[in-house]
Amino acid sequence: MTAMKQIQASARAQVGKGAAREVRRQGLTPAVIYGGGEAPQAIALDANKTRLMIYAGHFLTTLFEIEVDGKKTRVIPRDYQLDPVKDFPIHVDFLRVAAGQTIKVEVPVHVVGQDQSPGLKNGGTLQIVEHSVEIEVAPESIPEFIEVSVAGLEVGDTLHSTAVKLPAGVTMTAREDLTLVTIVPPTVEAEEPAAGEAEGEAAKA
Repeated sequence: MTAMKQIQASARAQVGKGAAREVRRQGLTPAVIYGGGEAPQAIALDANKTRLMIYAGHFLTTLFEIEVDGKKTRVIPRDYQLDPVKDFPIHVDFLRVAAGQTIKVEVPVHVVGQDQSPGLKNGGTLQIVEHSVEIEVAPESIPEFIEVSVAGLEVGDTLHSTAVKLPAGVTMTAREDLTLVTIVPPTVEAEEPAAGEAEGEAAKA
């Protein structure tokens, strides 16, 4: 799992599109903290630092502690929006999380054991059907990825979600027969006719 990170933020008194544009002109990113049985709280984040956090990876699966006016709140990002042209963050949504609470998040699938797959050694191709899966887990125990091993798989074999060994405290929300990866047969290209054969066919035409 990724460690909990700290964020300094300031409260926003005004909300709405006009107020958000003004916040961005000040080099800040408008954001909101919601959930946990409390009213939504409008905040502003440093735009440059927010952009670095997003592009560092694992942003939506990282637990943060946001400090606003001396009060700290545990949150996890639920969504963010980027400017379609300049790629800088224009808004972030954070969900409050409490101790003992579980949440659903998407984590990437990492495939290992390729060098121990007879199917791949015999020319088969690894086909990743699901590049990420949804899991339910305590926020402080979110894994960076779910490991899927293809060791021992032959051509035509398929690995379903039930065959994956999950870390303690992690539950996969997908249906049990969800296909994650499969080993497909090698592609056989049609052979080009020999030069003599091609000429013979042309003469018959």
